[in-house]
Amino acid sequence: MSCTGRVTSDDQARAATLDSFRRALHQADGADLAPRPWQHPGQPPSDTDLVRLAAWRAADAAVDADVVGAGLGLLASARAELDQVEAGLLFAARASGMTFQQIAGALGLGSGQAAQQRMARVLGRLDRA
Repeated sequence: MSCTGRVTSDDQARAATLDSFRRALHQADGADLAPRPWQHPGQPPSDTDLVRLAAWRAADAAVDADVVGAGLGLLASARAELDQVEAGLLFAARASGMTFQQIAGALGLGSGQAAQQRMARVLGRLDRA
């Protein structure tokens, strides 16, 4: 979306490309993925789940290159989904009283400062998305 809040033709083209990747993976058994307990009824699989499906299907030497290409095409979107989940968990951790040092331990980081820096990076990526 442009800075003015309007949808541009580039936005529309990117959305159409992402939709084509999703359609390709839905046809490659993505439509049959079991819903997650947190999904609303009728909600399609997440891009993260579709990327995992593509990676799993890629283990077959006879995999269609379109399936692998669609998985690659959804990687950035799947990363954005995971950034949203990580940000939510970081905020929940702080709200529950965890210190940044405790968060660092859970994330395998060396210090509370490293956890703060990671949170800043994740939130920065979400601001740019």
